[in-house]
Amino acid sequence: MSDLRPTAVIVLAAGEGTRMKSTTPKVLHTIGGRSLVAHAIRAARGTSPHHLAVVVRHERDRVAEHVAQVDPEAVVADQDDVKGTGRAVECALQSLPEGLDGTVVVTYGDVPLLSSETILELTAMHDASGDAITMLTSRPQDPTGYGRIVRGADGAVEAIVEQKDATEDERAIREVNSGIYAFDARFLREALSEVGTDNAQGEMYLTDVVVIARRRGLAVHADLVDDVWQTEGVNDKVQLARLGAELNRRTVEQAMRDGAIVIDPSTTWLDADVTIGPDTVVRPGTQILGASTIGRDCVIGPDTTLTDVEVGDGASVVRTQAELAEIGPGATVGPFSYLRPGTRLGAKGKIGGFVETKNADIGAGAKVPHLTYCGDATIGEGANIGAGTIFANYDGVTKGHCTVGAHSFIGSNSVIVAPRTIADGAYVAAGSAVVSDVAPGQLAVTRAQQRNVDGWVARRRAGTRTEEAARAAQALASTEHTSEQTSETKDAQR
Repeated sequence: MSDLRPTAVIVLAAGEGTRMKSTTPKVLHTIGGRSLVAHAIRAARGTSPHHLAVVVRHERDRVAEHVAQVDPEAVVADQDDVKGTGRAVECALQSLPEGLDGTVVVTYGDVPLLSSETILELTAMHDASGDAITMLTSRPQDPTGYGRIVRGADGAVEAIVEQKDATEDERAIREVNSGIYAFDARFLREALSEVGTDNAQGEMYLTDVVVIARRRGLAVHADLVDDVWQTEGVNDKVQLARLGAELNRRTVEQAMRDGAIVIDPSTTWLDADVTIGPDTVVRPGTQILGASTIGRDCVIGPDTTLTDVEVGDGASVVRTQAELAEIGPGATVGPFSYLRPGTRLGAKGKIGGFVETKNADIGAGAKVPHLTYCGDATIGEGANIGAGTIFANYDGVTKGHCTVGAHSFIGSNSVIVAPRTIADGAYVAAGSAVVSDVAPGQLAVTRAQQRNVDGWVARRRAGTRTEEAARAAQALASTEHTSEQTSETKDAQR
């Protein structure tokens, strides 16, 4: 990184965000799998600043704890009871080393699409100009409500005029203040000491620093960013959804540029930390979330949600919900499968329709094809688990583990009662309840002998449609039996 990196980046995250109408602090709301403040911190850290400070106040402990998780090296600065962005920046400077020199960039914890590259561009322009302040500006389609940037003949900023104070000509200006600045550190400290709270809100405004600079005859320049989205902030849940959709559009577009095949981008949601390999097909209605990694040449979806899932090359995952699971190369999952945390499916293995797994290690080539619950189990290579099998892993007090050996076969509608071991090369007959271990090469059978009770329906279900159907079938069978006997008699006489 060149010497043009910021001396410090200050992220303001102290606001209450009342318009969000939420018990969750505004900066902790998420888009793209990250909180708003996490997006801001990552953009700031991407510039490799000498110092990074995050200013907190509302729900201080919750926000500070989250900041420490996102970036343990960030300095958490507490804003006191004096309100306003100017005071927030002043508190941040007080938490950083004294005599700080160079460029200080101020950004916000609710502006999630600002990029590291834009911060570096702002820093470079500021350093090159030698001005006291360089601000980031944009030209939204509708500038209503924003402070307008009034420039002089030399392009320098002469004033920031708020909407309520603007003349008709000034309201026609589309360039607006984003509130993101690069300051000379020494000037910033001096100017903040002059900023007061003598206004209707009783707050220290950071914009007053711009007024002080102009009063001293110092130049203020603006860096106009073409990408308006980078300066958009979140103030309510409508804006949260709007920026979330734009972030997702960019994430999906980048995945396609990196080689993924997304059939319907409008119904595909990818978190910012997701990676997808080349030529993987993502079908409609798919969400790939968290830190999921998808290999190459896979098929994911339709109607699939994967959260923190690792999928190997060439795998197919259809109509599935999975979390904290591993799916091996060439494996197939779905449709209508539910992979809970701790599921590991080996290469070319299969988890089929209406199967639920949890803490299950399913070996290479093993199959759990239909209507099965497989929890707390190890399934060996090449084993086959028949339809309707239940691994009874919980006795009401403790969880138990079951092991099915390599190339063993579990017949349909079986119950394996944990803890149990079925060795390599063993069979379990269909309909069995396995309560003892099975040795290699054995067949386990736990079936009672079938007993058919004549006349039960006539006695116990008399007058029902079942009894009526039984009588009719018996009569038909009796008629057919009589006809057979008559035919046999005639044949014998011949």
